Amino acid sequence: MDISNKVFVVTGAGNGIGRETTLRLLAQGASVAGVDLSEAGLAETARLADAGARFSQHPVNITDREAVAGLPGAVEAAHGAADGIVNIAGVIQQFVKVVDLPFSEIDKVMNVNFGGVMNMCKAFLPTLLARPEAAILNVASMGSYAPVPGQAVYGASKAAVKLLTEALYAELLDTNVKVTVVFPGAIGTDIAANSGVSLAGEASTDTAAYKTTSPAIAADVIVGAIEKGRFRATIGSDAAAMDRLSRLNPRFATTLIAKQMGALLADS
Repeated sequence: MDISNKVFVVTGAGNGIGRETTLRLLAQGASVAGVDLSEAGLAETARLADAGARFSQHPVNITDREAVAGLPGAVEAAHGAADGIVNIAGVIQQFVKVVDLPFSEIDKVMNVNFGGVMNMCKAFLPTLLARPEAAILNVASMGSYAPVPGQAVYGASKAAVKLLTEALYAELLDTNVKVTVVFPGAIGTDIAANSGVSLAGEASTDTAAYKTTSPAIAADVIVGAIEKGRFRATIGSDAAAMDRLSRLNPRFATTLIAKQMGALLADS
């Protein structure tokens, strides 16, 4: 897909990977409807982009199905019909074992990470199917194939995004809509703070020292995947390595991650 002069809807556009993806799309001549819970975050993205009417701000909770259903009309009013949706918004869970995780946290993570993606896909599919060419890109996670202790529900929500995206790819094979799933590894964003999550013990320091991929590089991969109509892509050497290992020896991969990431678990 040629990015120039296309209209994209990006969730999570108020910070991190979503912001960087928005800036990259705008730099390549697209118009972007930025969707985020944070009005302040969207305003800052607009300031950084300095793209005038090519960027519109939509402070919407993606778990609100009725609000999301109104987005296609709002986007069309601002830019014309959407040519692509980029589902990046997501949250992680508290770093605790399933036995200690309250159902309220489980519901929140599933509603945002899976429900939000489903709401966006359902809302925009009729529009995308009517376009000459269109794209759906959903961001899953390395955690969807390499389970992290204390992030079981987060991983499960992203595994649901993975399978949903792959099924959409299969259902839309003979249409104009290209479908891509992306698997980031450790990215240097504020997702923990934005999710209301604090790290236990020395885990915060350990995590800060862990090599991460920048949101700008993640955005490069995402936009490149849209341009090439890729089926899947990984972001970061960690995601690529664990992608291979989890398919070759899933038990070993799971044990390795458990030993490396166990420090993130709160003492209980």
